[in-house]
Amino acid sequence: MADEPMLVHNVYFSLKDNSAEAKKKMVDACKKFLTKHPGEVFFATGTLAEELHRPVNDRDFEIGLHVVFKNKAAHDEYQDSARHKQFIEENRDNWKKVRVFDSVVDKQ
Repeated sequence: MADEPMLVHNVYFSLKDNSAEAKKKMVDACKKFLTKHPGEVFFATGTLAEELHRPVNDRDFEIGLHVVFKNKAAHDEYQDSARHKQFIEENRDNWKKVRVFDSVVDKQ
């Protein structure tokens, strides 16, 4: 549907090994496995902005993943994809905590 809301999928990973090498490995894995899925509108991943220390900044993560899907169906397809499952399998041993924030947004 043309007016169907997009789904924004934000994931924040806290790592057991949070060395520079481990952070780079995680960002590289996100880029390898989680990009270019059908229905993806936007993809970005990276590390915590160390220089931002405002009282409202949540700093309990090392890696942020941000994917916008054209609709919920595209998100659901992504969740069940072999590449997404492989990403989880290959990286979860270094996850201390994972927080997922999904929201539906209107197109402007």
